Amino acid sequence: MPPTAPQAGLTLEHDEYLRMAAVEDRMWWYRALHAWLLRALPVEQTPVLDAGCGTGGFLRRLAESRPATSRIGVEFMPPAARIALARSATPICVGSVNGLPVREASVGAVVSADVLCHGKVDQQAALAEFRRVLAPGGVLVLNLPAFRWMFSAHDRAVHTTRRYTRAEVAALLTGAGFRVVRVRYWNSLLFPLMMLQRLVLARNAAASDVRLYPAPIEALFRAVTAIERGLNLSLPFGGSVLAVAQKP
Repeated sequence: MPPTAPQAGLTLEHDEYLRMAAVEDRMWWYRALHAWLLRALPVEQTPVLDAGCGTGGFLRRLAESRPATSRIGVEFMPPAARIALARSATPICVGSVNGLPVREASVGAVVSADVLCHGKVDQQAALAEFRRVLAPGGVLVLNLPAFRWMFSAHDRAVHTTRRYTRAEVAALLTGAGFRVVRVRYWNSLLFPLMMLQRLVLARNAAASDVRLYPAPIEALFRAVTAIERGLNLSLPFGGSVLAVAQKP
């Protein structure tokens, strides 16, 4: 996802992008997120636009798993866009999801992971843009953080100002003119540990959660999220909301 200048203030901390680039190929959470996004993304929908692609982790995973799929990224912070280009071998445009530098009805799918929740994103404008660039019948895959009461120091560090319930995401999509295919929570089995970390242990911390854990913990968490995905568990809680919707 011709380039446009990023919107003023629409940035994460530069250090956060560097942390992301350093760990997202290995950290359990990113590996689980990318697996869920791939699972939700229909193979036949192409090209795929990653709207708010960060440092290109998902685009890299998409290129590895579906090399024939055409892809493009849009990222609002030029340093992150440069990293994404180098890591994913994918065309990257510098621009905002509030006004995508992409032609109308030109993509088959839009993926956007933890972008609408950012404080400087106009979620209604961004959803209207996703709908505009999708071809008729195109698919939107969204990931968003769950539950306002889970707001923590991590959210402040990455400029997240909104967290969502499943019902709220469905209502947003319907209001933006999409047909909701499914909305679910994931990261449910590890949710109690997430609550402990976010709301108790790290209540006064200033840093984000983007870091590698010791290898045994990383392996355990990857296994737990793989079990949840393999069993296709759909519980009424989880750390994230995953939504699939279609443009009529």
